[in-house]
Amino acid sequence: MMMDLVARDQKVIWHPYTQMQNALPHIPIVRGEGVYLYDQEGKKYIDAVSSWWVNIHGHAHPHIAQRVASQLQVLEHVIFAGFTHEPAVTLAERLLPLLPGKQEKLFYSDNGSTAVEVALKMALQYWNNTERPQKKKILAFKDAYHGDTFGAMSVSGRSIFTQPFNDFLFDVVFIDLPNQNNILALQAEISSLHAEVACFIFEPLVLGAGGMQMYGAPYLDQLLATCAAHGILTIADEVMTGFGRTGTYFACEQLQNRPDLFCLSKGLTGGTMPMGVTTCNEKVFNAFLSDDKLKTLYHGHSFTANPVACAASLASLDLLLEPETLANLDRIKASHQEFFLKIKDHPKVKSVRQTGTIIALEWETGNDTSYLSSWRDRLYTYFLEKGIVLRPLGNIVYILPPYVISNEDLTYIYTTIEQALAEL
Repeated sequence: MMMDLVARDQKVIWHPYTQMQNALPHIPIVRGEGVYLYDQEGKKYIDAVSSWWVNIHGHAHPHIAQRVASQLQVLEHVIFAGFTHEPAVTLAERLLPLLPGKQEKLFYSDNGSTAVEVALKMALQYWNNTERPQKKKILAFKDAYHGDTFGAMSVSGRSIFTQPFNDFLFDVVFIDLPNQNNILALQAEISSLHAEVACFIFEPLVLGAGGMQMYGAPYLDQLLATCAAHGILTIADEVMTGFGRTGTYFACEQLQNRPDLFCLSKGLTGGTMPMGVTTCNEKVFNAFLSDDKLKTLYHGHSFTANPVACAASLASLDLLLEPETLANLDRIKASHQEFFLKIKDHPKVKSVRQTGTIIALEWETGNDTSYLSSWRDRLYTYFLEKGIVLRPLGNIVYILPPYVISNEDLTYIYTTIEQALAEL
């Protein structure tokens, strides 16, 4: 049955972000180990994008597998309204102190989009609960991406992802990424709107799906300081940047000002299974404490705080906090920086940028730069043939590998990119 897996797939599966009319046959993966994926023909691929940025410790990690297997034999799931369990409590106890600032409470959900939905509902209801319902506007960055559910789409930049639904999305005040030239104007805009603004949601330091755009922590700090001065709640979407991606455990560790809420997912379980969390500080949580039941946060999911996902997250956290992982973060960062210096002046490279374990380079393709750029398929196919999974954002190629990747594999990826620059 394995030999016809592709044909079987084509009969019954609708894949994400894929025009199924003319999609290439999907590659059947039969197993993973470390940074490698193996297809049914035995070909090996380097997973250089951590399977959509989730697999931070490598595939089929034995420590995570063991913890998941043990949990399955004890408790697979229980309703989380009216009940609790050890893995959920322990994970919250361990994770909250790691987050920058004084995060006091953790709310479980299913994925990054739902973590964002929860944060938005918390922020908007906060003002209703404190009897300031006029604060309804939300601030976000123009090229942001926060997910594909409706609230998450609303606070994401308008793009091909949102186009069919734009008439159904709520209004958001979109601002440019801050820099030395516009920071004062952005602060003035926030100040002028503060009486109406409920919250500011942002991806700290790196806008992922928006093209791996990177910006400086000092300018974000100034925006957060302005929000704090006017009582505007701030939401850090660290779904992608969390758990080491930017070189620190969380990108917001590189800031002086601390957000009121965090959204986390992706690397939370080490890529093992879905889970999302939203955390908040005491100020936000206390606004929901009341004898008035209408001030309750009426939100939940069937698989809230799934014990198996909590066990996977605890195991992933064990690995993240090992000294070897921190050393790997520094090693990958140094390797990327070396490649950055080597490639930055290449005539076919429009720009290159790097933060922590993330490096992105933009191919010089004239005006053909959109997400639908013809270069995307050319580059994607080229690297697959070389045994590397890289998923370009239009003409932007980025490397975002599992932390266990070897220097040899990194060098092979860099060398292959240089070959592509020479040949394409």
